[in-house]
Amino acid sequence: MNAATTTASAPSAVELDAARVLLERLGIKPEDLLAVPKPKPPMPTFAKYIPAVSGAVREGTRRVYSTYWNRICAEWGDRHLDEPTALEVEKFAENIRTSVRVRSNARGGRGAVEHFIAALRCLYRYAEKEQLISAADNPARKVDKPRRLPSTRCAIASNRLAEVNHVAATTGDDPELDSLILRLHTETACRRGGALALRLRDLDPQQCLIMLREKGDTVRWQPVSSTLMHGLVAHAKSRGAGPDDQVLRYRNGNPITSRRYDHLWRRIAKHLPWAAAQQVTTHWLRYTTLTWVERNFGYGVARAFAGHNDQVGDTGSTTTYIRANLQEIARALAALTGEPHPSE
Repeated sequence: MNAATTTASAPSAVELDAARVLLERLGIKPEDLLAVPKPKPPMPTFAKYIPAVSGAVREGTRRVYSTYWNRICAEWGDRHLDEPTALEVEKFAENIRTSVRVRSNARGGRGAVEHFIAALRCLYRYAEKEQLISAADNPARKVDKPRRLPSTRCAIASNRLAEVNHVAATTGDDPELDSLILRLHTETACRRGGALALRLRDLDPQQCLIMLREKGDTVRWQPVSSTLMHGLVAHAKSRGAGPDDQVLRYRNGNPITSRRYDHLWRRIAKHLPWAAAQQVTTHWLRYTTLTWVERNFGYGVARAFAGHNDQVGDTGSTTTYIRANLQEIARALAALTGEPHPSE
């Protein structure tokens, strides 16, 4: 065979022009053909990837999702992230639903399923950022969270609230602490996390303001009565708190945890059957105060009193123009407590 017949001939000008047109239509530059593709990182298993993501998220996120990440590790630990399908995720979610512990306030395991899917989406969100998986191949995106049912919480009637405060002040091993906790939440409508994060340096006795640091990294100054401010300062100092230490503390000087709240409401439920039946918790105090503020001072003041901002699921842009200031919040607080406030 002639060697000339086995050697590819050089492309003609017409062929080169055709190739250029094809590459242009495909959005490919000639230099792209010479680039060496980067090797794709190996796909990790759930057992290896979950600890990495757990170390990257915030403490609050880790606390909520860790239960479900542990469950995923137990079931899928040896599997790679790109193996499970949307159908398998749905089956896993159904197993979560049927195995959830039945409580008196249970709602069919909907909350557990919601947290499971959110925990899985968190893992895959990081996997997408690291280009381990594409959005189209992400199975967690293809499974819907269960629709949230309306909350059963509501404002507590004034006579019922008096009963709650009476039980806290007359029972238990530390009535002073429990009464202070209830007054703090009733006056400020703060969340449990905000109360636990409160430090001595966050108290401004001169202006009767406390700095609340709550979920979503929100930080705000909240007015309190002079009675509550005096109680917080005296409580913290008498129990050995320094400027950077938590305000709410046990008699032995140790800072309280969320377990104190659990014990408090279990005791209240034991003495008040209606509180046990309705599963009343600290968050009901937030509902109670904000409902009162809204009824008496309007939506804008209640929204500011709650510490909500423009990114918290609002219904329209009008809320930008009805934002209440600190003086208006203090005026509502003064009416609530019957004590004048320096910011009025």
